[in-house]
Amino acid sequence: MKIVACNSNRPLAEAVAASLGIPLTRASIRRFADMEVFVEIHENVRGEDVFVLQSTSYPANDNLMELLITLDALRRSSARRVTAVIPYFGYARQDRKTSSRSPISAKLVANLITEAGANRVLTLDLHAGQIQGFFDLPVDNLYAAPLFTTDIQQRFAGRKVMIVSPDIGGVLRARILASRLNCELAIIDKRRERAGVSEVMNIIGDVAGMDCILVDDICDSGGTLCNAAVALMAEGARSVSVYVTHGVLSGGAVARIAASPIEMLTITDSIEPTEAVRGAPNLRTFTVAPLMAEAMRRISDESSVSSLFD
Repeated sequence: MKIVACNSNRPLAEAVAASLGIPLTRASIRRFADMEVFVEIHENVRGEDVFVLQSTSYPANDNLMELLITLDALRRSSARRVTAVIPYFGYARQDRKTSSRSPISAKLVANLITEAGANRVLTLDLHAGQIQGFFDLPVDNLYAAPLFTTDIQQRFAGRKVMIVSPDIGGVLRARILASRLNCELAIIDKRRERAGVSEVMNIIGDVAGMDCILVDDICDSGGTLCNAAVALMAEGARSVSVYVTHGVLSGGAVARIAASPIEMLTITDSIEPTEAVRGAPNLRTFTVAPLMAEAMRRISDESSVSSLFD
């Protein structure tokens, strides 16, 4: 078993390797003068079970090309099996046609990963479950819900907690977490006028006096979550916290969240936190390295991954 780390999230790769007790495989991933990506593996991987860890986060296209070229390098080096470990799967929000003559980019990226040489994919909290069907190879989709459950039970012990979905599309995710915590569920009904802009319309559920916890898979601009927090506080919520798997946090998201009524936004390290994230007063990060490491160990041992969540 070998682990190759690309450049998008080196700290997570090092933490995963430490959890497994094996060193990262020596490799160099660098740029030519015109910014072409060049990958060279410095160890023998012939006949090995190799895992390539790379989130396709910002800069998404550069990180995607690093992943594709690394997969191709390993395939041409006669690795027995290559697993693409993608903690954050970029382009996942483009999983269907939203208008005439628009692409389904998530399917295109799945095709590219397959053709580059991946034999299977390991990822975390896909934006849409049907993306697993875009691949013609095995996909293991891990869930952050058990980690969120443990953290919420520790941080909110003795408080009246209500899980809130920030939109209709996230109800299933929120319901699963509410079921694990044995607490009530509320839903934000919103209308999105255009991409990146949301308007809260209505709150389904009685949130007065409750410690509300918004749950989502991705926080990009932060507008939806900030608007939802304002609406919840206006309806009498005691506090508003947020749990998000993938902290994309582009543009002025960190400043927007810092100025919002959100008591604390918790993200995982599926995307490497920036300096702004690490310095924000109401942002915290916890690691998914043990979860990713255990899933990788089970894949290598040909044992059950789904039993992690039983």
